[in-house]
Amino acid sequence: MNFNRFWQPLAAVMLVTGTLATSPACAVSRGRLYVRVGPPRPVAEVIAVSPSPGYVWVPGYHRWDGGAYVWVAGAWMRPPRPRAVWVPGRWVQERRGWYFVEGRWR
Repeated sequence: MNFNRFWQPLAAVMLVTGTLATSPACAVSRGRLYVRVGPPRPVAEVIAVSPSPGYVWVPGYHRWDGGAYVWVAGAWMRPPRPRAVWVPGRWVQERRGWYFVEGRWR
């Protein structure tokens, strides 16, 4: 019996099984990316002085990079129109896990 004929298919099956078993941290449903692990607490940011009048502070948030949460720092932004209000993004928990609702101007 040829040694490679037996072990190569077995190694391929083990690789696929191992990949599927170790990456169930997220799932996609209805256009949403669900993460099974809840996000960490927000980072306390030091807010610098506004670059000029008319800018609004948009706070940072945790984003999911496929394997862990990564902090995206806040920034000063100019609103797209007068009296626009920033609605921060947020993580929402459902039965399937956590999903992120993007921040937006209202």
